[in-house]
Amino acid sequence: MSAISSPCIKICVIDPASKLCQGCGRTLQEIAQWSRLSEVERLAIMATLEARLSPQRDGQAPRRSA
Repeated sequence: MSAISSPCIKICVIDPASKLCQGCGRTLQEIAQWSRLSEVERLAIMATLEARLSPQRDGQAPRRSA
């Protein structure tokens, strides 16, 4: 059995304003569903995480995805 892809970096703190994990950029819903998602779904989410976290790291208000 192979390990599933994960962006987790063990900094599990949810930002109250953006509702995103400050470590990986996922939402609580994404984190909760992660093990049930397909590899394609996980990779699609992982492709968006850098853009989600960039505004937070630059001190700007983060963009919320629909």
